[in-house]
Amino acid sequence: MFDITNAKQPSDATAVIVFADGTAFFGKGFGAQTKAVGEICFNTGMTGYQETLTDPSYAGQIINFTFPHIGNVGTNEEDLETTNPAARGLIVREDVTEPSNWRATRHLNEWLESYNLPGISGIDTRALTRYIRDKGAPNGVLVYDESGEFDLEALHKEAQDWPGLEGMDLAKEVSTTQTYHWKEKCWSLNEGYTEQNNPEFKVVAVDYGAKRNILRCLANAGFDVTVVPAQSTAEEIMAHNPDGVFLSNGPGDPAATAEYSTPMIKTLLEKNIPIFGICLGHQLVGLALGAKTGKMHLGHRGANQPVKDLKTGKVEITSQNHGFEVITDSFPDNIEQTHISLFDGSNEGLRAKDKPVFSVQYHPEASPGPNDSYYLFERFKDLIKEVKAA
Repeated sequence: MFDITNAKQPSDATAVIVFADGTAFFGKGFGAQTKAVGEICFNTGMTGYQETLTDPSYAGQIINFTFPHIGNVGTNEEDLETTNPAARGLIVREDVTEPSNWRATRHLNEWLESYNLPGISGIDTRALTRYIRDKGAPNGVLVYDESGEFDLEALHKEAQDWPGLEGMDLAKEVSTTQTYHWKEKCWSLNEGYTEQNNPEFKVVAVDYGAKRNILRCLANAGFDVTVVPAQSTAEEIMAHNPDGVFLSNGPGDPAATAEYSTPMIKTLLEKNIPIFGICLGHQLVGLALGAKTGKMHLGHRGANQPVKDLKTGKVEITSQNHGFEVITDSFPDNIEQTHISLFDGSNEGLRAKDKPVFSVQYHPEASPGPNDSYYLFERFKDLIKEVKAA
């Protein structure tokens, strides 16, 4: 770690990260020789780096992986969570090695080059994680250049000038632009991906940055899934005659996305349509019901996050990726808190007392991560059954 005003660059450095406060880290570049600016966050997952890099919720962010051996299983075409990676770059401890996995089709370095994503290795990622823990997720610039020539003052200014994620609506940037139908179910050994050809209910999924495995889980649970753009109106959604509406994960500040999502959600609530939201969708449900959201000091990112279900007392180990939260103290009387984080006590789930709507902050689709929370997709189906039987 160095101060920009007195930074001593190692002679073999081919990459650098410069933070808005003047801190700099030098290392070895890999992936694409390019520059990326974004919010530096850390992810504690030990597996699933390809799913993490392609998770649209990481739009605008550069990921510091705390697990040292990133790249060791290579990449493949089946583990993509979206067509193009949303993350802007990555930071790792060890040099990327040759892949060793029977499913690998490409080296991580080649895969990153194909998507114009830069990486830096040789960084003490634990020290960087402690830095983020103490000071919050900083804005920064990552540059990979084999020449090793860096204008540190210019990079420092660029990091300072980047506006940050607060107030930024990124959902409309990563959302689909066209409505489409989804039938693919979850991957299984020997069969790969199969299709849902006998659905029980029809669901419209609003894409704020939906991961493919979330859509697969909906199909697995027996849903006929129609995916619509983030800025779809309630009228456009209801034109599909859904039995329920799913609000997906996504990046950015929920208060910014709420400018167009809140009127839609409120209209659906008036129509008593069952609603299930996760991640950004959870935050948007909270805002539509009258709660407030805010940016967290660190956020939660990783596949080892303990969450307690307040109704059953059960503790689930969950996959999470968010830098904003629904503020529990802002809950109006019509909201009940259903889940809390055992890390910091922040809100992890809610339900409306007077409407068929519930949501969770974490990722029950487990890609990557544990599958403790798959039951939530079945809970959504049960909610639809209850409304239809009423």
